[in-house]
Parts: sequence; structure tokens; C-alpha cells
Amino acid sequence: QVQLVESGGGLVQAGGSLSISCAASGSIGSRNAMGWYRQPPGKQRELVAHITSGGTSVYADSVKGRFTISRDNGKNTVYLQMNSLKPEDTAVYYCHLRRELTGVAYWGQGTQVTVSS
Repeated sequence: QVQLVESGGGLVQAGGSLSISCAASGSIGSRNAMGWYRQPPGKQRELVAHITSGGTSVYADSVKGRFTISRDNGKNTVYLQMNSLKPEDTAVYYCHLRRELTGVAYWGQGTQVTVSS
């Protein structure tokens, strides 16, 4: 089993920055992609960014140029640096881990990010 624990998040003004992180523990394995999804109020969950075990990253168009995803394999942790935040970035952000060989996926509990205008 895999446990994902998010940290960071909170309230920030528009234009500000925030960083969130997610630490994975348990039977992680080495070949996994990690990333972030978000669910704005009243909307469906959507991909924000993910990064493969090889370091290839993918971003949603809405966050390109503003958000940066990174990972520390030694710490089994993935980070999301969010700059130039907008009110529409307000959402619950969920950490996601997917085993690249089997496709089995795990979710964190989520962390709230609120951007005030």
C-alpha cells in the first residue's frame, strides 16, 4: 500500500506564490509518476502537472509558465511551486502517484489552496 501526505497550501493573495509538497511512503517502488490534480469548487478534478520517474513533466495549459513541478526521489517527495497565482487557481489540490508499469494509482487526502482577489 502507498500513503501520500500533502503539506503546504493555505490562503494567498492574487499574484502571490505558494508551494505544496507530497511525501509518499509504503510500497512505493521506483517506477512511478507523481503529480498534482485539483478540484475547484463545483467542478471536476483536473490535472495540474505530473512528472515521470525519468523526470519528464507535463503541465495543464492553464498553469504553464506559472507552476513548476519537481521531485526528490531520495525523499519520495513531489513539489509544486505555484507563482503568479490567480483566483481561478483556488481548489483542493490532490497528490497522485501512478505505478508506471501497472497503472495502479493512489491519491492523497488533498490540501486547500485559496487565492483571494
